[in-house]
Amino acid sequence: MTDRKHSWTRGRLAELLGLDLPIVQGPFGGGLSSVALASAVSEGGGLGSYGAHILTPDGIGELVGELRKATTRPFAVNLWVPHPDEAAAPPDRDRRAHYAELLRPWFEELALPTGTLEDPPPAPRFDEQIDALLAAEPPVITFVMGIPDTRVLDEARRRSIRTIGTATTVEEALAIEAAGMDAVVASGSDAGGHRGSFLRPVNESLVGTFSLVPQVAQAVSIPVVAAGGIADGRGIAAALTLGADAVQIGTGFLATDESGASAVHRAALHGPEARTTVLTRAFSGRLARAVPNRFIRGALAYENELAPYPIQYALTRPLRTAAAERGLADYVNLWSGQAAALTRPRGARAYLDELIAGTEAALRRPATGHG
Repeated sequence: MTDRKHSWTRGRLAELLGLDLPIVQGPFGGGLSSVALASAVSEGGGLGSYGAHILTPDGIGELVGELRKATTRPFAVNLWVPHPDEAAAPPDRDRRAHYAELLRPWFEELALPTGTLEDPPPAPRFDEQIDALLAAEPPVITFVMGIPDTRVLDEARRRSIRTIGTATTVEEALAIEAAGMDAVVASGSDAGGHRGSFLRPVNESLVGTFSLVPQVAQAVSIPVVAAGGIADGRGIAAALTLGADAVQIGTGFLATDESGASAVHRAALHGPEARTTVLTRAFSGRLARAVPNRFIRGALAYENELAPYPIQYALTRPLRTAAAERGLADYVNLWSGQAAALTRPRGARAYLDELIAGTEAALRRPATGHG
C-alpha cells in the first residue's frame, strides 16, 4: 500500500473528522448504498457514507448500529432536506390519475400490475427521520437539497455530531456556513444522481465542479469538499489545487463491488454508454444525472407533465425494482456522473489504493506548457 504520510492527506476536513485521507464516499439513496461499502471506505481511511432518505426512523437506528459494528472509524449518514413544495397538499384524484396514465405503457411492457400506480406508498417523514438519526448519534450527518432548521443543527452540536451541507452554488455554500454547519460539499453539475439546488431553480444552478470549487473556497472559511466528475487521482489533485480540502467521489465508488447498485447498473457504468449522461426527471420527479436509456428517452416528450418528487419516485419504484431484478437496463435509473468512463470493476479498498497512488503521481507531475 502507498505511504499515506504526505501533506495532501492532512487537509482541514481530515483533521476535523479524524480521517487518514481527504476522500469522502458519496452517499447513494434509493437502496444503492451499502454497509459493506461505507465500512470499507471508512476502514481504508476515508469517510464512508450511507444515503438514508428512503429509510424509516426504525431503519435509520438499525443502520447506524450496523455501521458501528462494521467499522470503528468515522462514517456519515445522509438525509434529504425536504423542499417547501413537498409539504403542499397532494394532487387531486384527476391529476394523480394523469400522472399514473403517463407511466401505464411502461408497466404494461413489463407485465407489472398497474394497481400500484393508483396508490403508491407514502415517503418517510424527514422530521421523524432526523430525530431518529440524532438519537443514534452517528459521527457525521450530511445533508442535501437544503439546510435543516436550527433545532436540528443545535442538537447535532450538543451531541458532538459533525454536520456537512451540500451546495451547488456559492450562495448556497454561504448559507450553509451561516447556518453553522462544519463543512460544505461543493457539488458541481458533473455529479451523478440528483441535483441538490435549493436557493434557485436547478437550471440556474448548473455550475461545473472545477468552476464552482475555487469560488466556494474563496467565499467560505469552513472546509470545502469538491464533488462531481472526480473519479481518479488526477481529479483529486486538480480539486485540491483549486482550493478544496477534500473530495467526494460518488460514481467511482458506486461502480465498486461492494455498492448496492444492481449488476445491470454497474455494467452500464463500466460500458461505453456511460460516456454520455443526461439530466432527467423521469424516474423521481426531481432532476438527476443518469446514463440515458429507453425509458428516459421515451419520457422526454412529456417530462414537464410528470409528477413531482416524491410522487414520481414512488410511482416508478415497482418499474425500477422489476427491471433491476430482470437485468433490463432500459427501465433502470442508471445514475452516473460525467467521469464514469474512468471506472472499472474492482473492490473499494483496491480503488482507494489506486486513488492514493494516482493523486501522488499527479501532484508530482511537473507542469508543462507551450508558447
